[in-house]
Amino acid sequence: MLKSDSFIDNDVKNVRKRLEKIDPVEIERGLKWLISFRVVFSIVLIFSTLIFSTNEDLPLDSQPFLSVYILSLIILFLSVLYGWSFRTFCRNPLFVYLQLTLDVFSVTAIIYITGSFNSIFTFLYLVVIIGSSMLLFRKGSMIMATLCSLQYGILIDLEYYQILEPIVKQVPLSTQVAWTHIIYRIVIIMTACFAVALLSGFLALQARKARKELKVMADHVKRVEKMATMGEIAAGMAHEIKNPLASLSGAIQMLKEEAPPGTHNYRLMQIVLRETERLSRIVTDFLLFARPCASDFKNVLIAPEIRDTVKIFMQDSLFAGRIHFEMDLDDEVSIGIDTDHLRQILWNLLKNAAESIEGDGTIEIDLIKTRSDRIFLRISDTGSGIPSDILDSVFNPFFTTKSNGTGLGLSIVHRMIDFYNGIIDVDSDLNYGTTVTIIFKYNAEKTVDHQSCVDNKIFDTQV
Repeated sequence: MLKSDSFIDNDVKNVRKRLEKIDPVEIERGLKWLISFRVVFSIVLIFSTLIFSTNEDLPLDSQPFLSVYILSLIILFLSVLYGWSFRTFCRNPLFVYLQLTLDVFSVTAIIYITGSFNSIFTFLYLVVIIGSSMLLFRKGSMIMATLCSLQYGILIDLEYYQILEPIVKQVPLSTQVAWTHIIYRIVIIMTACFAVALLSGFLALQARKARKELKVMADHVKRVEKMATMGEIAAGMAHEIKNPLASLSGAIQMLKEEAPPGTHNYRLMQIVLRETERLSRIVTDFLLFARPCASDFKNVLIAPEIRDTVKIFMQDSLFAGRIHFEMDLDDEVSIGIDTDHLRQILWNLLKNAAESIEGDGTIEIDLIKTRSDRIFLRISDTGSGIPSDILDSVFNPFFTTKSNGTGLGLSIVHRMIDFYNGIIDVDSDLNYGTTVTIIFKYNAEKTVDHQSCVDNKIFDTQV
């Protein structure tokens, strides 16, 4: 198997695993619909049975009508009970499994009451399976399909061998239907259950994948629009700040040369110069965020740049020895980009990944070009992860959870990636790590804003 094929297989497995992970918010929303549908179904069942018995001039307390009324009231009571306990257990997957399991028993009871083998309500099994796939995806739908198949098979067998008597007296099933036809019916129902489970589970995953992709694109567009607005303001502010900052730095440097070393004034001027240099770096970063430029735009092989960046990164005493790298790189993948920008993107992402790891940990780097000419660069770590409530804010300028951070690192990364028409996405599990995925289009054309590069260089020389 090719390395790229192995990467894609692993990627598909990881994506499927993430997609099949049950989202408490989606469970809560889905359960509301499920409980509402159950209430409507029980009411419709009561009134339809009442209308049928009235039209046929049959007593309301005769069988099977009485059993249908009782079962409908039980379903209605359970729905009220589910609604009452909704706030407490609405995000618990076991609560969903309990409801769906009881639904399967309810459907089996309806089939038994309405004629077992001759019942027209076997399709309700498929309704339960489809509902389970929407809430619990493929795993839940397969469990419900198994439960439906077992219950239906056992019900028909018990009636065939006259262990379970039908509600309405009729000719024994064993005398009116051949055993081969019984097996044929059971196999058809079981096949239908599992086929619907597989299909609905697949469609539920595709729907969730589509929703996630739309959310990623929508978030990306929002960030781009927000950063474009902030970038224009930032560029003006950075330029206005750099001019007096350059004058201030020059004046303090001259005063420092006149002050005797070791004196109080000399130490104060050292502090001022150090803070001036720090402000200059922040303003330079801010200007890079506002107006990224590709002054050295060329076709670059990504894998050698990753290896060189990792080699330099491992020289840092904070990370050497405790951070281990696992790399799966396609050496033939290249992209049109400024080499300095690529290195800065890699450095910022590696630094964030390493800083999130307490003690020993691993950073995985994967690089692949897919058949659709898209380049995927994925950096995963085994760090502490990012809380879900701040995950959407990590690319915002000046947002940081570090005591000594400026909050511009990831903002600059996002701005640069957007500059090259790429997309960046972050997926994180608290206490399990974070995965950053960057997607570039292979050989995408990029128009370089040379005037922006000239402006940045002019202002860089002023401090």
